[in-house]
Amino acid sequence: MEYKDYYQILGLERDASQDEIKRAYRKLARKYHPDISKEAGAEDRFKEVGEAYEVLKDPEKRAAYDQLGSGYHAGQEFRPPPNWDEGFEFHGGGYTAADPEVFSDFFESLFGRGGFSHGFGGARQRHYHAHGENTYAKIAVDLEDSYHGGTRQIALKHSELGPDGRPQLKERKLNVKIPKGVTEGQQIRLAGQGEPGFGEGKPGDLYLEIAFNPHPLYSVEGTTVYLNLPVAPWEAALGAKVKVPTPEGAINLTIPADSGNGSRLRLKGRGIPAKTPGDMFVVLQVVAPPAGTEAEKEAYRAFSQAFTFDPRSGLGS
Repeated sequence: MEYKDYYQILGLERDASQDEIKRAYRKLARKYHPDISKEAGAEDRFKEVGEAYEVLKDPEKRAAYDQLGSGYHAGQEFRPPPNWDEGFEFHGGGYTAADPEVFSDFFESLFGRGGFSHGFGGARQRHYHAHGENTYAKIAVDLEDSYHGGTRQIALKHSELGPDGRPQLKERKLNVKIPKGVTEGQQIRLAGQGEPGFGEGKPGDLYLEIAFNPHPLYSVEGTTVYLNLPVAPWEAALGAKVKVPTPEGAINLTIPADSGNGSRLRLKGRGIPAKTPGDMFVVLQVVAPPAGTEAEKEAYRAFSQAFTFDPRSGLGS
């Protein structure tokens, strides 16, 4: 997937005002409109200009896009950094005007239907008494928070247009209760913490989508937790009892004899404690010890003489 420089597409500097963005879009949209332009590739350019405007006209999308930084170059290979949009509070959500099918994979990866484009609220009503919009954000918590629950303070960034017409980031802090058993992608609803209403209209709600911080030991898929466990060759071959960490504390695990590299040992119900608890899998990683001393080298020589094992027997050589 290629990175798109939306400022470059519109011929703008990154500090352009909202008025400058609007003027640049209108000029280029007229220039490349398929019903008017006879230039080669006009339709593709028209779609590209529309996509750039879709992001830069929206203060929240623009602020989040700007946080990616200017270190990328148009056309270079790109993957969104993990939790790149964490803590951004988006209003309304979803595509605001155009058909989502016309947008690129790059746009989809940042703002598309795999992310917040499901939306939680429609446009604000125009009469005096109106409910506020729902807002939404992604927050990252530790895996252990899912096992034990607890209250965490989070900081959310949202953008407002400043007097110069450019978006400015503001921050607010909230204490959020993390329920035990929460999973990645699950949403927590905070009633009344969204956009204020008009007149006597009630405020909208805030929806928080959960992500997990990277963990030095565990990986997670749904409610299943994985741990790669290094074992010595003799532990895998002869079997052993070893102490193994889990998010709920260390346990003693029996490694069966003749276990191979990549063997998976299931710990039933020790995954994320959701309504239906997940499992934990310990994946064995057989590690050969180094032969750093003469005694260790001699042990390897004796080991090689004791076996007729050929690891390359299946290669037909």
